[in-house]
Amino acid sequence: MNQRFKIALLFLAALIPGSRSMAAPRVLVADAWCRAAPVGALAGGCYLTLTALAGDRLLGVSTPAANHGEVHTMSMTDGVMRMRQLVDGLALPAGVAVALKPGGEHLMIISPKQTLKAGGVVPMTLRFAKAPPVTIQAPIRVGPPAAAASMAKH
Repeated sequence: MNQRFKIALLFLAALIPGSRSMAAPRVLVADAWCRAAPVGALAGGCYLTLTALAGDRLLGVSTPAANHGEVHTMSMTDGVMRMRQLVDGLALPAGVAVALKPGGEHLMIISPKQTLKAGGVVPMTLRFAKAPPVTIQAPIRVGPPAAAASMAKH
């Protein structure tokens, strides 16, 4: 079943009276992964796609695999890459798939407590303004080489 059809089906189910008792989360998480990083890295990047069934906001992330997590954005200005924390979180419009990906919005795990080695996993709990928290297991994998070099500098 394709991802858009699943999202549409869950969105419609949320609108049916009495369906609120269903166990479906109010924010869907797809394609989660974290980038492998060298031993001793000070931070790591994680990526995923979020679809809120009703308008919401991603406020933060926590993980036992790091000291803390943050929602970040990345931009290029005059050839200089800049990353900054989104202190107010990230808007999640109703029914719209919001991709957190290399080169854009992403999750940063700061001061990892484990080696971010390909084949491992990073447990994370995502916090939202309205929806209940969602806990996921993000596999660690090797990302594109150019993005990995940018992440190492961060």
